[in-house]
Amino acid sequence: MVNQPEKPQSWYDEYINTYSADRRKNWYSEIAEAYNKTRPRYPQEIIDRAIELAALPPNARILEIGCGPGIATVPFAELGFSMLSLEPSQPAYQIARQNCAAYPSVKIQNITFEEWELEPETFNAVLAATSFHWVSPGIRYQKTAAALQNKGALILLWNAGVLPSDEVYRVLHEVYQTHAPSLAEYHAKERVDRGKSIKEIGQNVIDSGLFDDLICEELVCEIAYSIDDYLALLATYSKYIELNEKQRSYLLASLRKALETNCINSIEASYISALQVAKKI
Repeated sequence: MVNQPEKPQSWYDEYINTYSADRRKNWYSEIAEAYNKTRPRYPQEIIDRAIELAALPPNARILEIGCGPGIATVPFAELGFSMLSLEPSQPAYQIARQNCAAYPSVKIQNITFEEWELEPETFNAVLAATSFHWVSPGIRYQKTAAALQNKGALILLWNAGVLPSDEVYRVLHEVYQTHAPSLAEYHAKERVDRGKSIKEIGQNVIDSGLFDDLICEELVCEIAYSIDDYLALLATYSKYIELNEKQRSYLLASLRKALETNCINSIEASYISALQVAKKI
């Protein structure tokens, strides 16, 4: 079967052209602690369902791409799977090592998937949790498929769009319109298109010609944040990382003031936790 080239991803091209390789590797380094503390976890129901769909045996070997601080690594490790997890950011790598210290079957390497030396047809599954879109499109599917055993599974997990309640959104939106119009547009679009990019990546998996039997499922989850934690969560998003430090600090301070002025002490929010599982052809 002839592999069809993936459609150009302008955001990725812009990212590559704008930031150095070192900057890309350390994209989340400065907010690694906040990422570990505030990013939503994957519900056990999603983890269990992914394992079921991937038909993983108890002794399965899993390659994880971009493990971050180990948010998805831990629940798989708790089930006894042997894991090789790759993480380019040194601070996130160190946190992942701490979080996974109790699991001797987990090995973590401070390296990108692109830099990692391929171990052909070795793994029962390749796991990427809210990270697969960061892999270079040129190798995203080819190298993943090459690492998998025959009929091995690609497991993509996503936690998408932590959206505050309408009341909180209206308060924050006024601040964005005044101080960061581009973020006002971004968050407005997010409320309409939450999960759209996930569906596009699922289609690209099939279009690669290397995987089939794609199954997609999602679960709407509720979460609550203090003001401090919610602002720390926002600071872990790329749109905020891209701001210079002065802009980011001023914006977050303005958001805090608006929340406090409106007597909002707890931010009730929802997010989509999704899985996509496909089998190597």
